[in-house]
Amino acid sequence: MRKSKFSYIGVLFLLLLAVGCSRESEFGTGDSLPGVALYGDEGFDLDFIMQHDPNLIKTTKGAAELDLETPLRCKVNWNKQEMISAVPYNAAAFSLTRNGLNDMLPRYEVNGFSFKSMNAEKALLKLDKEAGIKLIAKDPPYASISGENLRGEFSEVVGMITDAAEIFYSYDAERKLMRLSRRANFTLHVPHNRQIMLALLDVIRGSGITDIVSDWGDYSITFTSNYETRKKIVDLVEYFKSNPLLVAYDVSVFRVYPADKDNGINWQEALETFDFSTLNTAQAGVIGRVLSTTNDLNISTLRQFLGPQAAIVPVAEGRFSVPNLWFSRFDIGKCGLREAMEADLSIMAKASFEKNNWIFSHISLDTTQGEIAQYNVRSKLGENLMIIGLPNEVFGTKKPKSETVIFMVPRIVRGLKTTKHIQNKL
Repeated sequence: MRKSKFSYIGVLFLLLLAVGCSRESEFGTGDSLPGVALYGDEGFDLDFIMQHDPNLIKTTKGAAELDLETPLRCKVNWNKQEMISAVPYNAAAFSLTRNGLNDMLPRYEVNGFSFKSMNAEKALLKLDKEAGIKLIAKDPPYASISGENLRGEFSEVVGMITDAAEIFYSYDAERKLMRLSRRANFTLHVPHNRQIMLALLDVIRGSGITDIVSDWGDYSITFTSNYETRKKIVDLVEYFKSNPLLVAYDVSVFRVYPADKDNGINWQEALETFDFSTLNTAQAGVIGRVLSTTNDLNISTLRQFLGPQAAIVPVAEGRFSVPNLWFSRFDIGKCGLREAMEADLSIMAKASFEKNNWIFSHISLDTTQGEIAQYNVRSKLGENLMIIGLPNEVFGTKKPKSETVIFMVPRIVRGLKTTKHIQNKL
């Protein structure tokens, strides 16, 4: 009897396994039954299902660190810096396209479709049933919305509902299947100008999107985004078309180890070393201080000032740009050693170019552990910014009194509209 019981359980398990395999084959991984919204995978312990082997073979270090942006982003000519420069661009080159299968919806009229306080996927399920369309919702529940007496073509009504719920849909005409999701994949084509391309990459990263593929052959950026971020990028492109101005920052990051391990760097001596008003402002953050200086205190004279007091260890240098009034992000690890303790440090900047050549910069320093500090500084075009007093203990080192210094030079890049095709312009 015991043997028979175990045999019965084994046969039942195999039957259940076969049913699961056939269902996955028919509907694909992550699909639900036709006409039923899929409400996630609650109840499954994903960590148990997908065990992670710490000894898993990984991509070789050299291949993992390959970065196509390095030659463009990680070189700064400190001896020749143009405070104001101009780049030509063709505004017609901008376009944002949705990737993946998305056939046209059936054409028929919807008359008087109403629903009240209903999740968007349920409202669309109700609408799709009338059209004989199956529905799969990838990551519900979505926003609860209401609609009364909606009229128009089927595609227009679907658009009203998905826009109101801030979700995306795609349609497979062959299978008569509609899919819903909070996120979708897009490609943004930009003018053939590397400065503009880099600036848009910085802004997209500043929006929190890190899953990016940049194609420098056709000047396009492919990314996966939610509804809100996609709208921000559309707004950015439209804003840039009418306000083609970038605030560019040249950045140098280095570490200093003071000879006087008890007192550290004596920054007060800078007031004696440089002429009066070389240092214009000094503002404190939660950690560190941000200074604005004339160009008498530049990267060269700063090193001369620090030389007798400390050992200087370069960390990274590079450049990034931010469209006027937008946020942008510069990752230290992209232009420095990945093993450096500051490798996960990012500089976030929002800039505005104001009257009489004033630049207002909102700068924050972020790591994977959260924000370290933020500063608001108003400087004149031609002045430099310098963040001092960042204790290296923030990055995990035990070296007493050592600190990280960030030196920044804001510049202005103006876009010049043209109707001509621009090919591979620096």
